[in-house]
Amino acid sequence: MKTAALVLLLFTALACDSPAPGIHDISQDDFLAKLPGTALVLDVRTPDEFTSGHVPGAINISHEQLASRLDELGTAKDKPVVLYCERGGRAGKAAKVLLDAGYADIQHLAGDMKEWRANGRPTE
Repeated sequence: MKTAALVLLLFTALACDSPAPGIHDISQDDFLAKLPGTALVLDVRTPDEFTSGHVPGAINISHEQLASRLDELGTAKDKPVVLYCERGGRAGKAAKVLLDAGYADIQHLAGDMKEWRANGRPTE
């Protein structure tokens, strides 16, 4: 009985961490090597967090406002959108909004802003 419960718990935990269909993580190194200038970079943190430092070239629309401000993205729905927040939770919510709106290439910046800063990456 304990083994079955442990297996079920492990399966549930892994399933919760799996990215939703249409969303995949992109490493910071891959992002820097491949996507600057070709993808829309979307910071879904609060304006105050954005002002304190963000990925160069990112635009800021809070995850709470994203659904009502999609027209501000100004990009085709088949172009890459790389999104991030501070630790990942809000980025997941924003990704669902983008998927529901028909965006096809949604990428989550692995490690979000917390690891971006910790790795000494450039900020604006």
